[in-house]
Amino acid sequence: MLSRHQDPIIAIATAPGRGAVGIVRVSGPQLKPWADAFCGKFLQARQAHYLPFNDDKGDPIDQGLAIFFPGPHSYTGEDVLELQAHGGPVVLQLLLSRCLEAAQQINATTGTAYLPNLRLAAPGEFTQRAFLNDKIDLAQAEAIADLIDASTGAAARSASRSLAGDFSKEINTLRDGLVHLRMLVEATLDFPEEEIDFLQKADAQGQLDRLQAQLVKVLARTQQGALLREGIKVVIAGQPNAGKSSLLNALAGAELAIVTPIAGTTRDVVQQTIQIEGVPVHVIDTAGLREGEGIDEVEKIGIQRAWEQIAGADAVLFLHDLTRQHLPEYVQADTQIQETLTTQIPHGVTLLHVWNKCDIATDDQGASGIRDAETVINLSAKTGQGIEQLRTKLLEAAGWQPVAEGLYLARARHVQALERVQAHLEMADAHLRAQAQSLDLLAEELRLSQSALNEITGEFSADDLLGVIFSSFCIGK
Repeated sequence: MLSRHQDPIIAIATAPGRGAVGIVRVSGPQLKPWADAFCGKFLQARQAHYLPFNDDKGDPIDQGLAIFFPGPHSYTGEDVLELQAHGGPVVLQLLLSRCLEAAQQINATTGTAYLPNLRLAAPGEFTQRAFLNDKIDLAQAEAIADLIDASTGAAARSASRSLAGDFSKEINTLRDGLVHLRMLVEATLDFPEEEIDFLQKADAQGQLDRLQAQLVKVLARTQQGALLREGIKVVIAGQPNAGKSSLLNALAGAELAIVTPIAGTTRDVVQQTIQIEGVPVHVIDTAGLREGEGIDEVEKIGIQRAWEQIAGADAVLFLHDLTRQHLPEYVQADTQIQETLTTQIPHGVTLLHVWNKCDIATDDQGASGIRDAETVINLSAKTGQGIEQLRTKLLEAAGWQPVAEGLYLARARHVQALERVQAHLEMADAHLRAQAQSLDLLAEELRLSQSALNEITGEFSADDLLGVIFSSFCIGK
């Protein structure tokens, strides 16, 4: 994609399907002569012109608006033409095809085709060109896709802040401080007899300490932003008839899963995304976990899929039945599940014990054997009692800590990059405290820190990374 970024590109920029308005977008250098010829009139910059869009015989395909944005004052930084027509799929496809045909027509002035290399845009290529032409940085480009894909209002607002550059400003502030410190260290390497005194007078240790403290704050906010974007995966597990499907319905506020008193009703994974304080929570109902006779092949597959979901969870709700906890065979089965969960759940994943049916349990029935109030919740999936407490516990388990200031959206790769910066700065701190013997290693750790920061905004990014990021965009963006 990068090798062809000088070619003019075209795509339908609106979502597939029927709509009131559809847009065909063209971007590339020197579009103006072709744009005027295609529209049959001189297009004033950034003005909407109402006109017919004709086919090769002069018959109208549709009538709509044409708006020309001369580069560099456009979304991509190149000349951009937007054709706004009625949003029918056939109409837009005809208009797209007509643009490609008209691009090959001969310009009477030059004697050559207007746009001989005009081609269909790849996914995300318009935004990629905005990045390559320094209209936005890489973090802002990702924020555009995140804004389109936002599943909650909080995520959309946070993505908008990232697009406005809030996240990039914090990264750039870190980078500027890091560059200044690098400059001091690199300078001392040329004067080894004075390096220690020079760094002490310049308060290099103080600068590094302040950088590390600032990084801790940025990393914490970035982790929250990544959580707001990615959400958390919560798996409901437990024996048959413990109320897993009822709990899913209660959390979702809708009858999504079939609920019956028959063991093994849930045979497959049922998933629903809800939001708690704006954080997407992907709740997964699974088949009841059990062993022994009377399990058919379909249920066995469902149980296997349940364990697969548990292995990839961010949090697991182990659902118990308060009305059966006095039965020895039920307690034994729960104990076996608990032992298996201990080996199956990855390190760091929260396990919450949820005791259901508190609305019909007798007074002497309680969460026996598990007394940790931090991991035990009594509720009724039927009446809704305790559901809000569970929602709060899920956010706590995910590490959600709302901040007073506006939160920006971030991605897992941003968190990983900042964690590398943190590791390099910790090594740099050790080398600086070792003084003269390790200044060359200090300089290298600072360089690696800056390199990791630059990956976030794209000032230094491998072509394959750019390809992965922009290929996730929709066509026409």
